Amino acid sequence: MFGEMLEMVLPARCGGCGVAGAVLCEGCEVAVRGRPSVRGPDPGPLGLPVCWAAGEYAGPVRRAVIAYKERGRVALAGPLGDALAGVLAVAMAEVVPGGPVGVVPVPSAPGAGRRRGHDPVGRLAALAVRTLARQGWPVTLARAVEPCGHVADQARLGAAERAVNLAGAFRACPPARRGGEPWRGEGVAVLVDDVVTTGATLAEAARALRAAGVGVPLAVTLAATPRTRQRPQERAGERPRHVRGRGGTETTRRGDRKPAGHVG
Repeated sequence: MFGEMLEMVLPARCGGCGVAGAVLCEGCEVAVRGRPSVRGPDPGPLGLPVCWAAGEYAGPVRRAVIAYKERGRVALAGPLGDALAGVLAVAMAEVVPGGPVGVVPVPSAPGAGRRRGHDPVGRLAALAVRTLARQGWPVTLARAVEPCGHVADQARLGAAERAVNLAGAFRACPPARRGGEPWRGEGVAVLVDDVVTTGATLAEAARALRAAGVGVPLAVTLAATPRTRQRPQERAGERPRHVRGRGGTETTRRGDRKPAGHVG
């Protein structure tokens, strides 16, 4: 809330490079929109859905995400939400080309949500769903995962430690607690988050949904850390192959550590 008030009185500065005159300048907006492709951690954890992102978590993309998520620059939600919608459209056309889709934002830990004063991923997911629905996509916002139990701060944890820390961290949220959202588990779920590094958070959220009988073939983020790498067939310019597993398309890869201040 304080960040929103400051944005109303201070001159706009680009969240990606700091130049005056725009919430996100034209060049940084191009960087944030990126080039959507499969960018999941390689290797990633068991059960991680195929993961798409717009680009790498570096430079103006990293600065814009941090400004929005951690520093209250909520005006960045508009361009970041548009970028997320763009990745979702490209990824869904490849992985889930038909049928209803519930777009499921990965929830923040309760303490993180209180500290930030807003729900950064939930807001981006809502904006992206609104954009895609106007374009005719059969998508619905579905806050279908909720945290349960205690999760330690993951800033300094490696991939294996994150997987242990997050085991059992989420559960599927019954429809009665989803605030009247119309999605009731029809079709499949697509997870969304801001950044992916090890994939542990997305894999655990997917596990919770699959345990409730919901297919999760895809996860989408704004960015992937540079320490994740594209698959060999992508580097060769080939179309990525998806491994079909129970509950949706999966990979069986593990990842690297994630920068401080982010989960994923």
